[in-house]
Amino acid sequence: MNASAGRWSLAALVVVAALVFAIWPRGNDEPTTTTGPGQGAPISEERRDADTAQALAPLRERAALDACPTPSAGAVSSGPLAGVELECIGDGSRVDLGAALAGKPALINLWAYWCGPCKEELPHLQEYADSVADELTVLTVHQDRNEANGLTKLADYGVRLPGVQDGAGRIAAAVGAPSVLPVSILVDADGNVARVLPQPFRSVDEIDEAVRTDLGIAR
Repeated sequence: MNASAGRWSLAALVVVAALVFAIWPRGNDEPTTTTGPGQGAPISEERRDADTAQALAPLRERAALDACPTPSAGAVSSGPLAGVELECIGDGSRVDLGAALAGKPALINLWAYWCGPCKEELPHLQEYADSVADELTVLTVHQDRNEANGLTKLADYGVRLPGVQDGAGRIAAAVGAPSVLPVSILVDADGNVARVLPQPFRSVDEIDEAVRTDLGIAR
């Protein structure tokens, strides 16, 4: 091979190498991810754009959740949830939980769209809530920042319970709940936490037993 041909071959190799480098996928092109409070499911930051009011509107319409509780006349907000204000996942309004739950016992259920046991538990909570609607408030708390996925799962499960969006885990921190899901929090009419249950309910009877034992309410 003469010197001129060698130079052309070397130039061609350089061009090919440059093209390969230009199109080769690199790690820093991947979307940034974060993790929910105390859980292990990664959440893509680029999906936060999906949680605008406009994008959530059709998901809220499909889910058709019950309205979040509102403060009763004369009810006094107290306990660890006093002043904790979150978004109602069903309509985007703001809810002061301490005020909204005051005067009536409540079962607050912490869950996330990727939680397998939550998928099994939520329909039991819906059935139970339907039987004690006048005596007890059952409220879900979606503990992941991806609100769109939370709404989608509730619609898929056929669960219409009122709920709030709490990707930062403010309720769990307020009541000292462990970093597991699901967790149910039993709160009395005065806003005091009667019990924190870091376990899934596997039947309506299990829910009934826990509420009867710690809140004195039976179906």
